Amino acid sequence: MKTIGLLGGMSWESTVGYYTLINQGVKEALGALHSAKIAMVSVDFDPIAKLQHAGDWEETGRLLAEAARSIQAAGADFLLICTNTMHKVAPQIEAAIDIPILHIADATAEVLIQRGVKTVGLLGTAFTMEQDFYRGRLVEKHGIDVLVPNEEGRKTVHDIIYHELCLGNQKPESKEKYLRIIDELASRGAEAVILGCTEIGMLVKQEDTEVMLLDTTAVHAAKAVELATQD
Repeated sequence: MKTIGLLGGMSWESTVGYYTLINQGVKEALGALHSAKIAMVSVDFDPIAKLQHAGDWEETGRLLAEAARSIQAAGADFLLICTNTMHKVAPQIEAAIDIPILHIADATAEVLIQRGVKTVGLLGTAFTMEQDFYRGRLVEKHGIDVLVPNEEGRKTVHDIIYHELCLGNQKPESKEKYLRIIDELASRGAEAVILGCTEIGMLVKQEDTEVMLLDTTAVHAAKAVELATQD
């Protein structure tokens, strides 16, 4: 079994989900008393969030690249960046290490293609919804059209992530706001909606809507289990 590298803490609430899902997946795949071999660094999210909002991606990338080198030194065979937004600096992290990165957008696109989805809605931080590092990869590498909420919707999604979900708060009224935005994306032609922030799946579940949802935490973790347990 390969050792999975986890670059977590952004936020720690969603990293708990990664750890749980990966260990559950390994147990299901291998049985008996098997659990995942994991090398993890969990960073302090507060300074990173401040750097994000200041637009200092260079320093953010430097900090995460340093953490990734520690994960590699601990014996990881491949790396997961346990956040959608920080794939913004995936090239900088990739350049600092010798092990491959399992990109969250690639894992998500693989599932979308398997399900025949050609147009998808995307929820996430404003950085993920508005910048090209995630949307562009889905479009250019995988041929999937991407829809995002309007300006007001993007602000709502972003604010709930940072002011509630990253703090462990899950409010019923916020779930209703998300579900209205998901319905709006579906009305514009989205065949599925990506929960493109690793915290969103804590608030919105598939049973809450008839629109197909892809929880990127679950998708990313499942692909990691596949890679770690295959011969």
